[in-house]
Amino acid sequence: MSSAIDSQIVARIERLPLSSWHGKIGLVIGTGFFFDAFDAMAIAYTLPVLVGMWHLAPGQIGFAISIGFAGQLVGSLFFGWLAEKIGRVPCAIAALVIFSLMSLACAFTWNLSSMAVARFVQGLGLGGEIPVLATYVNELASAKRRGRFAISYQAMFALGLPITAFLGAWIVPSFGWQRMFIIGAVPAVLAIPFMRMLPESPRWLANHGRGEEADRVLSRIEAAISNGAKPLPPAAAVAAPAMRGKTRFGDLFRGIYLKRTLTVWTMWFCTYIVTFGVLTWAPTLWRTVYHLSVQQALTYTSVLAVIVAPGLVVTILLIDLIGRRKLFMMGLFCGALPMLYLYFNADLPALAVMLLMAVSQFFIGMLALALSTYTAELYPTELRALGSGFGNAWLRIGSMAGPAFIGAVLPLAGLKAVFLAFGLFAVLGGIVTALFAVESRGKLLEQLSPSLPPRGAALAAQPAAGDD
Repeated sequence: MSSAIDSQIVARIERLPLSSWHGKIGLVIGTGFFFDAFDAMAIAYTLPVLVGMWHLAPGQIGFAISIGFAGQLVGSLFFGWLAEKIGRVPCAIAALVIFSLMSLACAFTWNLSSMAVARFVQGLGLGGEIPVLATYVNELASAKRRGRFAISYQAMFALGLPITAFLGAWIVPSFGWQRMFIIGAVPAVLAIPFMRMLPESPRWLANHGRGEEADRVLSRIEAAISNGAKPLPPAAAVAAPAMRGKTRFGDLFRGIYLKRTLTVWTMWFCTYIVTFGVLTWAPTLWRTVYHLSVQQALTYTSVLAVIVAPGLVVTILLIDLIGRRKLFMMGLFCGALPMLYLYFNADLPALAVMLLMAVSQFFIGMLALALSTYTAELYPTELRALGSGFGNAWLRIGSMAGPAFIGAVLPLAGLKAVFLAFGLFAVLGGIVTALFAVESRGKLLEQLSPSLPPRGAALAAQPAAGDD
């Protein structure tokens, strides 16, 4: 397929106005994000019960949390690679089915070992879902509204955190820990609607030389949006992509993508070692350090999850207004301050500690909500899912490191050391963002992230849009 036809596909996507069709697709995608959050966090709200039932030591608690993220690490890498080969939609469906069915399996585990196996396999699907869906949403969005468009659908992930917290605080004490995992199996019934409702990404089809199929898919989308009567805006001229590239892992570290890859990996790690370190360990901290009841511990943790919602509103409002880089710097630096304050004032009562942790989560949560969208913007179509998968892999590494870090450090150095480390990680992420992050606001994906020439050919002398 010629680059001229590639440009026509891009131009037609760029002209599409937001419509009820986007809302329907967003509902399906958002449901996947919602249950991703629910299943990822369910372990945190069952652990206060399992700690006593299975007689778990702090190191075992950290392992119980981290093993799921280990599976997510593998899933992010595998599905990110697979989505470049077979498409975005089949991978999203497969990931959803895996994490749903294995949530049901978790309900029937009987000790730490059986739970670890089930959580690891479940993690394969959880790890694959977010990078593939974030890639897919970015490829359907126009440049001007891409940030707000993509994050609005990911709002369901943020919504899933407080709902999981509230359900956990109610269901676990009243009906038993198994019910949390049974609820997490619900998305398995969504696989068929996913298959019927989601069209494959026209950008991915065009990039793989399937021009006629890309045209048919996009024509159906246009017909659904125009509803047979509403005329669509004219397609503006779009500069043709220089070339259609192939998926090569090494290209993540070549040309302009070397700096982008190392920068976004650092941002992912620093964000999620704090975010999931706090969220997954919080119920256990309230129980073991502050000696709160199970109900109080789960209620306090609910506040940390609920605070994501106002952070989401701020993110949606600002991401296309001030841009990604400024938003991320604000989130990391402001999120570091409460953690560093707690280092110097670790003897505060539980309520004050919870409120300061909530302030930190509010700011750092801005990145947690937007990094998937940002990462998908930084790579060309043939690397987008792969780059997103590897970025999300650092999410999982950070998510494993956070709980494991607390489990190791807490008995040796106390809670002060935990707060200090989390504050410094947030500061490091903010410095890297300030120095090296590329601004992607309002830039056409194909111009922001062009394909690289084959190895041996000269790299372009001029940087892509957004690179200094």
